[in-house]
Amino acid sequence: MKTFPLNHDDLVKLTEQFPTPFYLYDEKAIRENMRRFTKAFSIFPVFREYYAVKACPNPYILKVLASEGCGADCSSLPELMLSSMSGIKGKHVMFTSNETPANEYKYAFANGNIINLDDITHISFLKNALGGKLPDTICFRYNPGPAKHGCNSIIGKPEEAKYGLTRDQMFEAYKICKEEGVQHFGLHTMVASNELNPNFFVDTAKLVFELAAEVKEKLGVRIEFVDLGGGLGIPYKPEQKAVDYDEVAKGIRAEYDRVIVPAGLDPLEIYWECGRPITGPYGWLVAKAIHEKHIYREYIGLDSCMADLMRPGMYGSYHEVTVSGKENAPRDHVYDVVGSLCENCDKFAVQRELPKIDMGDLVIIHDAGAHGRAMGFNYNGKLRCGELLLREDGSVKEIRRRETIDDLFSTLDLAGVDDFKA
Repeated sequence: MKTFPLNHDDLVKLTEQFPTPFYLYDEKAIRENMRRFTKAFSIFPVFREYYAVKACPNPYILKVLASEGCGADCSSLPELMLSSMSGIKGKHVMFTSNETPANEYKYAFANGNIINLDDITHISFLKNALGGKLPDTICFRYNPGPAKHGCNSIIGKPEEAKYGLTRDQMFEAYKICKEEGVQHFGLHTMVASNELNPNFFVDTAKLVFELAAEVKEKLGVRIEFVDLGGGLGIPYKPEQKAVDYDEVAKGIRAEYDRVIVPAGLDPLEIYWECGRPITGPYGWLVAKAIHEKHIYREYIGLDSCMADLMRPGMYGSYHEVTVSGKENAPRDHVYDVVGSLCENCDKFAVQRELPKIDMGDLVIIHDAGAHGRAMGFNYNGKLRCGELLLREDGSVKEIRRRETIDDLFSTLDLAGVDDFKA
């Protein structure tokens, strides 16, 4: 059974101070998990996790992770700025963007961030943006195409993805940058999302390590770090098994010893840019049951909606649902648990076996600590909920207030609308 860090009485008291809906994150659990992750991959000479800021772009969460040694993986200017505000700076920031405006490259360069290019044409674009000279460190994102099998549906087949360079382009890109005077090189790939098979990541590392060795052999370019991307999944469903960090690390280490050491690339720095496994299981969306409907199905309507958590509606993703105070009650009712958006896909759970839900019950949606609040939106004029952090001492801090109508209207010229003649 999925767990929640507060008992029913404490949660009820919390909702008196912070009305639902809201996200709650568990600082202690995030720290403990990050330490397990780091320990598993400490078998490499140099290791660093670059947390995927897009998963939970809140500076309080980033500061917690920074204190545990994390860097930041960023894909936009605001994410770069949030990382800097959180104390993550310089080469502890990986800028893995695509179709990137010139001003964002300039910001990353000015702040000493590692720039990870997504296409061979971006070399000249970056050079022009920086006034005719490339950074001393460059990384390239590799798209292995049909060479990588078994990818899941979220990113899809590599050859159908918009990301990265082909194998031939990788060699040409390193050659160009070497001739341009670039001194330090990295290699990056990202070919899955929410993958639970440990062997998938070992196979990906094998593919990337062999490419790094070949680049050195053919071009004399020494890859100094390999970024294995993210993609480690979490067990959203009760029957799923969590990824064993140690198993993944040991499998990748075996490939490291087989390929990297003989190629003369040891020590090679190993990076991850995971988001979901770092914070995903340690964040919850808490909402209240406010409506019930009895037609062809039984429905429970919450005071939250897809604007707060779009994964179930967008991807058909499963999130465990529990009812606070009824964790041990018989699951003898079948409901669709839904929100108020004017879209029929606005469902948190479909035909889910749950205890009888009464109006006013607090409903907890689990594993929402990554790609939850971050993917929120304002369709239908919905106001996104706030975020709370459960500190290690048991106190709770509001780390993002809920949106207001004033926030929603702030970009409209309301002062001039009365004078507008349609």
